Amino acid sequence: METVSENRCFGGVQGVYRHKSEATGTDMTFGLFLPEEAEDAPVPVLWYLSGLTCTHENAMTKAGAQAWAAEAGIALVFPDTSPRGEDVADDDAYDLGKGAGFYVNATELPWAPHFKMWDYVAEELPALVTSNFAINEDRQSITGHSMGGHGALTLAMSLQGRYRSVSAFSPICNPTASDWGRKQFASYLGEDESKWAAHDASLLMAEKGLDIPLLVDTGTNDQFGDLLMTERLAEAAVKKRAEAAIRLQRGYDHSYFFVSTFMEEHVAFHAKALWA
Repeated sequence: METVSENRCFGGVQGVYRHKSEATGTDMTFGLFLPEEAEDAPVPVLWYLSGLTCTHENAMTKAGAQAWAAEAGIALVFPDTSPRGEDVADDDAYDLGKGAGFYVNATELPWAPHFKMWDYVAEELPALVTSNFAINEDRQSITGHSMGGHGALTLAMSLQGRYRSVSAFSPICNPTASDWGRKQFASYLGEDESKWAAHDASLLMAEKGLDIPLLVDTGTNDQFGDLLMTERLAEAAVKKRAEAAIRLQRGYDHSYFFVSTFMEEHVAFHAKALWA
């Protein structure tokens, strides 16, 4: 593993690291913030999954999460959103290919050789981070924005017992019924729609429910609101009587101005679960 950079940040260290990924068959880069407490003992960790067109860097530099994580004494991990490299398949559209991995394991060509983002985020990167840094693997939570919110929700519902809490900013809630989902799932997973359900938060909620606290924030002025389908997740959560706060924030859009506004509340929400 290569250290790309390390900077002092709110008493801790914001690092960027690169490694060869077995899951994707490419070099992968991730950000990791370690609070000051990690100098003495392993600390809890909050995973942040980013959205379409993003890299590890977007949330790391724009979400303002480090200040609140430092206050709470928890680490932050910022994975990339897809494999990258000259031999990695891509598409001219912003919502398919590089920067748009959708946190699934692709089974279809030309995507299958490298687009294994589920394995990367669910298995490979957690093993790498917990074995090389002062991270308490028994205290993990997860959050994300947009496509990353979709990933956070589906990982939490599929890997029940892994995380202590889950939250999302403007998540894609029902991708099997949305243009942010159907196009990508058909490309990555094939035309058999029965294979898509495992990556749809609303369908997973209806089937499995959720046994950890959930917090979702979406802006009432989100320009992609029709694609997010927040109401589908809310309906499923109510039917399952899940412990969920699904909030519509008046006047906010899909941007990182929105994410940074509510980041303090999300970090505090996770810190309560992580330190319980």
